[in-house]
Amino acid sequence: MNDFAGLRAIVTGGASGIGLATATLLAARGARVASLDLVPSATAPVLGFAADVSDADSVTAAVEEVVELFGGLDVLVNNAGIGAQGTVEANADDEWHRVFDVNVVGIVRTTRAALPHLRRSDRASIVNTCSIAATAGLPNRALYSATKGAVLSLTLAMAADHVAEGVRVNCVNPGTVDTPWVRRLLDSADDPDAELAALRARQPTGRLVSADEVAAAIAHLASPASSSTTGTSLAVDGGMHGLRPRRR
Repeated sequence: MNDFAGLRAIVTGGASGIGLATATLLAARGARVASLDLVPSATAPVLGFAADVSDADSVTAAVEEVVELFGGLDVLVNNAGIGAQGTVEANADDEWHRVFDVNVVGIVRTTRAALPHLRRSDRASIVNTCSIAATAGLPNRALYSATKGAVLSLTLAMAADHVAEGVRVNCVNPGTVDTPWVRRLLDSADDPDAELAALRARQPTGRLVSADEVAAAIAHLASPASSSTTGTSLAVDGGMHGLRPRRR
């Protein structure tokens, strides 16, 4: 499949996990892809660029460098983000500001830098990485859930603002994905095996979502074949958001 042939894409947080899987898939389907990350690790044909989504100058400089190299921009995947644990009491104000700054304002900074170039594309698309935490109450995830709820609302607002400019905006809502961050959480648990079993059990499919599955959903939304899809959140959560199967 080469539905991205001739398109130019940026993926933030593209050095690992969902971002890496997405950058790799878009490149395999014909796009020229730039991976933006704190540590710009990338394997050809994906190109790596250093960028910090919490710093406007850093993001703007990286986007401009990519656009100069590629000659334009068609697809932006706002994937960079950080996690947080705890109830509403668990984190100090500084941590609330830090996580919101990366997970929400980071999308704002990157999109703001990319929009002038996306407006010049006739196949422009933005896909934000959201989470099941935006639509389901998960224990011990107050701060993280608040940021992802904001990402969902931001996606809808952006879609409304830019639809007349030909820029589509959607998001994916993954469930628990088998990423390095989740594996670090498991390693820090008192009983990693029990915690992994609990994470698997809360998704009706009985397993973690793979990064490749989320990447496929992002590619679907970003593809020109989805040119009538905007303002949509696509769940990739093993049925977690809507199914209530009987326990076996």
